[in-house]
Amino acid sequence: MKNCCTNDIDHEIDLWEEMRVQAEKIIRAEPLISHLPNDFILSRNCFSEALAARIAHKLSSTTKEYDTFLALSREAFAGTPFILTQAQNDMLATAERDPACDSVLAPFLWFKGFLALSAYRVSHHFWNTGRRHIAYYLQSHISETFSVDIHPAAKIGCGILLDHATGFVVGETAVIENNVSILHAVTLGGTGKTRGDRHPKVRAGVLIGAGAKILGNIEIGACAKVGAGSVVLDDVPAHATVAGVPAKIVGEATEAEPSLGMNHRLI
Repeated sequence: MKNCCTNDIDHEIDLWEEMRVQAEKIIRAEPLISHLPNDFILSRNCFSEALAARIAHKLSSTTKEYDTFLALSREAFAGTPFILTQAQNDMLATAERDPACDSVLAPFLWFKGFLALSAYRVSHHFWNTGRRHIAYYLQSHISETFSVDIHPAAKIGCGILLDHATGFVVGETAVIENNVSILHAVTLGGTGKTRGDRHPKVRAGVLIGAGAKILGNIEIGACAKVGAGSVVLDDVPAHATVAGVPAKIVGEATEAEPSLGMNHRLI
C-alpha cells in the first residue's frame, strides 16, 4: 500500500486485518509475551480502539492515568477521525523505509517514534479545539515517556518516518508535510525569544539526517536532503542537498523523493 495520506476505508480494513494476522504469529512464536498482542490487538474491535489503548498504556503509570489517556484518545479519534488515517500511513511508512522494521505491526507495538507521533496527534486535536491545558498535559507526558518533545500546535502531515526518535524537538509554529523521514536528535526550533511564526517549514519528501538542527522561520524545500549533524539557518531549495555548520548547499538530491530512499550520502 502506498502512503497516500487519504481517508481510504479499504486501507483501514486491510491494515487492521494484517495487524491481527501478525499478532497471531507473535503469540505462536513467543507465548511469554502473548499478552501484548492479545491486549492491544486481538481483544480490540478496531484500529481506533487498539491505538487508543496502546497510547494510554505507554503514557500512563497508574490506573487513573490509563483511564484518562484512553478517554482522551477516544475523544480525539472521534472528533478528528483523520488522525487514524495519518497513523496508518505512518505505520506503512515505517515498514517500507526502516530496514529494522519487519512488519506493519512492529511500529505499533515497539517503535517509540511512531507511538510518540500518534500521541502528539491526540494533543494536536485538543490544541485545535481550544483545550490547551489538556494539550500541554499530553505533551508533557509524551516528552517524559519517549524523549520526544513536539509542541501540540505544530502541524505534521502523514507518511512520516520518525526513526529512533530520541531527542526529537519540534517548535510551536513548525510544519512538516507528508512523506518526510527524520532521524533522531533532530531539532526544528527557533533562534531566540521572538514570538510569532518562528519555526521551520519542512516540505514533502524531505530526508533529515540524525542530529540536524534546523532553526528559524525557514523553508526546507520539497524533496531536499539535510545531512546529519548540520545546522541549517537559511532556506533550502527544493531537491538540494545541504550539510555542514552552518549548512551549505553541497549538491542536488539524486532521488525523486529522498525520504523514501533513505540514502544519506551527500553526493
